[in-house]
Amino acid sequence: MLGHKWGWALAAGVAAWACVACGNSTTAASTEDAAAGDVAADVSPPDTAFPKGFLWGAAIAGFQVDMGCPTFSAAQCDDAKSDWYQWVTDAALIADGITYLSGDQPSAGPGFWETWPKYLDAARDTAHLNGLRTSIEWSRIFPDGAAEKATTVEELKAYANKDAVAEYHAIFKGAHDRGMTLLVTLNHYTLPLWIHDGKDCHENDLDPPNGCKNRGWVDKDRMLKAIALYSGYCGAEFGAEVDLWGTLNEPFAVVLAGYILPSADRTNPPGLVLHLDAALAVMFNMMEGHARMYDAIHDNDKVDADGDGKAAQVGIVANLAYVVPADPNNPKHVAAVKHADWVYNQEFLEATINGELDRNLDGVAEEHRPDMKGRMDFIGVNYYNQLPVNDSPIPGADKWKFLDFQPVTATMGVNPEGIYHEVAFAKQYKLPIYITENGTGEDKATGMANYVKPHLTWLHKAIAEGADVRGYFYWTLMDNFEWNHGVGPFKMGLFAVDQAKKTPVVTPLATGYGEVATRNGW
Repeated sequence: MLGHKWGWALAAGVAAWACVACGNSTTAASTEDAAAGDVAADVSPPDTAFPKGFLWGAAIAGFQVDMGCPTFSAAQCDDAKSDWYQWVTDAALIADGITYLSGDQPSAGPGFWETWPKYLDAARDTAHLNGLRTSIEWSRIFPDGAAEKATTVEELKAYANKDAVAEYHAIFKGAHDRGMTLLVTLNHYTLPLWIHDGKDCHENDLDPPNGCKNRGWVDKDRMLKAIALYSGYCGAEFGAEVDLWGTLNEPFAVVLAGYILPSADRTNPPGLVLHLDAALAVMFNMMEGHARMYDAIHDNDKVDADGDGKAAQVGIVANLAYVVPADPNNPKHVAAVKHADWVYNQEFLEATINGELDRNLDGVAEEHRPDMKGRMDFIGVNYYNQLPVNDSPIPGADKWKFLDFQPVTATMGVNPEGIYHEVAFAKQYKLPIYITENGTGEDKATGMANYVKPHLTWLHKAIAEGADVRGYFYWTLMDNFEWNHGVGPFKMGLFAVDQAKKTPVVTPLATGYGEVATRNGW
């Protein structure tokens, strides 16, 4: 941990690091799949038409949408055994100024765990989706730490919550019955409390002998074993319904907002300030964790759900930022972009695709890991904004090389062209690409024209220039529980939510997106 005398000087420089984490051979479904072939007809002119079989979807995360059921009991509906549930409901944590928690409760969510048929009907009938990205919540299936007794996937099956497993099967079948191809994320931020007690780690620090016991990603051996077994279980249990698997959602966001600087923009448990040694450990443990999850899914998912000849395709969901110089006319700012781009965008992909690790993030990979190389079948890209940087080093840059530049939040903003540049960057890896998140909290009457279509226009340009983009998942299907913000300022859904009835409300954004999906362009 960096000493407090450095803390506030460094805080000003790294505040933007958490902002970038905010929302803020074929691997796709077969073109014979009814979802891809029937919904997105090629009726648009060539300058706006997307490839045949393109997935037009929306993305959701279980923790953000599941809770708030209208008639299910709390025991049925709430995911009370996750670190994030503890994080947003604990009174002491809410009162702690470092956590930046709104105090909103997950019961303000849309109750998707019960209401999913209504939302999937709306997704099909109004938004005309042929794709759905969703997540499995580890803590729902294995709420009890007794699951750690298992040493094989077969042994782990005995510890699974049968009711939760049945509900996931019902949701997945419901999506398929409505013509949607699934992309399922196995770890969308949340962890079971039995492996990560965010409150304990926030209040009592990480280090023994007095530190917290359940340290999540900090405990490499424990975490990698557990998450690999969980992933293998999901591959075996749900492989007949799922072929597209995302391992980790936005791993860099977990590092930034959990261990470097929690902020009003994003906080993650354990919400520790300037624990940079821990942050680096977590970052590289997540890289290796992805590789072990990848192997476990391929070892256990043996069923080809969509008939394309491949039982499982596995990728990471990366939050990529379009890094630009704060002052394009300043050569030092231009030079700083190279290192910033490496830290934000390249290092995770280099590690999991090429097996190249750069332990001090100085821009030079010094460790080759064959056991991590080639663990990527597609790249998931979450894109929201550009990130201007300058060359000003932050106190501590002599020890931590990734502090030799600063993000400039004053000029950070939405830039549709950035999606083109990030796809062009990802294209170099010669893997299929899915836009796994891109969305806006702008007024739903203007969001299609002012945000979505400009981004799709630049995405279309990237495809026309040879990028193998297989789908676009708008964030998000419905207004949801936006992590530490609760149900406050971020209304990013295609559909609004009638809180009294917990039902979807059709919006111009949903109908406009449905027109694009139906025409496979505009």
